[in-house]
Amino acid sequence: MSDLLRVENLRTWFYTRGGVLRAVDGIDFAIPLGGTLGVVGESGSGKSVTALSVMQLIEAPGRIEADSKILFEGNDLADLAEGEMAKIRGNDISMIFQEPMTSLNPVFTVGDQIAEAVQLHQHVGRKEAMNRAVEMMQLVGIPSPEQRVQDYPHQMSGGMRQRVMIAMALSCNPKLLIADEPTTALDVTVQAQILELMKELRERLGMSILLITHDLGVIAEMVDEVAVMYAGRIVERGPVADVFASPQHPYTEALLGSIPVLGMRYSTPLRAIRGMVPSPLEWPDGCRFGPRCDYAFDRCTTDDPMLLTVGSQESACWLCESGRRVPGAAAAAGAGAA
Repeated sequence: MSDLLRVENLRTWFYTRGGVLRAVDGIDFAIPLGGTLGVVGESGSGKSVTALSVMQLIEAPGRIEADSKILFEGNDLADLAEGEMAKIRGNDISMIFQEPMTSLNPVFTVGDQIAEAVQLHQHVGRKEAMNRAVEMMQLVGIPSPEQRVQDYPHQMSGGMRQRVMIAMALSCNPKLLIADEPTTALDVTVQAQILELMKELRERLGMSILLITHDLGVIAEMVDEVAVMYAGRIVERGPVADVFASPQHPYTEALLGSIPVLGMRYSTPLRAIRGMVPSPLEWPDGCRFGPRCDYAFDRCTTDDPMLLTVGSQESACWLCESGRRVPGAAAAAGAGAA
């Protein structure tokens, strides 16, 4: 399959009084036509900045560095003027934000807000746009859509508001849907409904999805490929089943080890990742996960690892330099360095 979106050496930096904040610091990924990619990591790893960069929604003091490439259908979005990007944003590429109450205008009905996007990008009349709004609300499972189009956001539950956001995002039949933590603010029952809806719509409409989340359970349920982000970098990527079955980066392993497992005894402690994500104002030398890593050895403090191929996966870890991560390799490497 050809790539719908290809990101190369994306660097999004914020120039503050305290220094240069390198929120996203050189990442590469691709999403094929009809494919799904999940981006996962702790808060502060650069996931949301990545999504906003693709949408060209980075505002001062932030900027996308000149050598970054965001290729959508072969065109570099980073080179487009705002007027050209506005034609793509919401039309070819749509985004669902984390909290619908901050994304929906409280003084307009939800029908008006969906119809506005349709009028803007599809160049149709008011009546046709409202009919499209009703159709989209019905598609995402909102009951009595003919009446609910007249509701204001505050008259709807959190789950219904998120469905409105999805309806708005899909109203112009986008080729790529970016979902930034789409279920974080919802209870688990509604979360399951929203995820099932997104899967159904993806299969029905054939669109590609970039899913941003910190929830590994959502990733396992939703995507084909996963990219694990840490400290502004992708540290592991590959098919989701392979990454979950055999994590090759210590950070991925630590994330998976921190998840409670069905049947786990109450007395069994979860494995916490020690320390905190470092400040993007001053990333550590060498491997950025090194100060928190249980496998770190001398080389990790001086040399910054690139993504190394390990079977179907890639991992930015020196333990994978031979093509596979060998148990006990850290101790052997440390002895060799000594």
